[in-house]
Amino acid sequence: MHLSKKAEYALRALIHLGIATEMGLPVVSGVELADANRLPLKFIERILQELREGGLVETKRGKLGGYALAKAADEVRIGDIVRRMDGRLAPICCASEYAYQRCTCPDEDHCGLRMLMIDVRNAIANILDRYTLAQVVEVTLRKMRRDGIAPPFSTLSGGKSSATPVRGKANPADGFLEGLSLLATAPSDETRNK
Repeated sequence: MHLSKKAEYALRALIHLGIATEMGLPVVSGVELADANRLPLKFIERILQELREGGLVETKRGKLGGYALAKAADEVRIGDIVRRMDGRLAPICCASEYAYQRCTCPDEDHCGLRMLMIDVRNAIANILDRYTLAQVVEVTLRKMRRDGIAPPFSTLSGGKSSATPVRGKANPADGFLEGLSLLATAPSDETRNK
């Protein structure tokens, strides 16, 4: 599976809207979302329009208008967002569950490549369909707080990060599943404040 730029930016925009909701900000302007994602405003607006048509985002008109999540973040599965933007999750069309197309293989039922790609599709779908936007937002905010980074839309930072993130090759320890497992072992905010 190759995540398109459109799907990547849609996910980033939805995560930012989820963070804004958690920070008590009911709507976010298109300009703020474009700036937060370093994207041209017209591009992010087209993506947000598609998300609105899919029932994931709603628009608020007026001077203080902007975009907001149309559903609770815990009702939005990551796999549904990816399918909405990119279609199938399978790396090849003959391995797709929802967007199947016959391939050029003469014996699809006994094709080793197809069998392998069905397993790849299943693994991807199992992860993307297991987690919600709310979980991604929670892990993101916890990691930002742990690393001393002010979340976007926080009143303390004026929306700016307080530290510059370090960029480099992907570290497996920085993955979402690792962050999620840390949530399970970390004391909750309520427990820490007792």
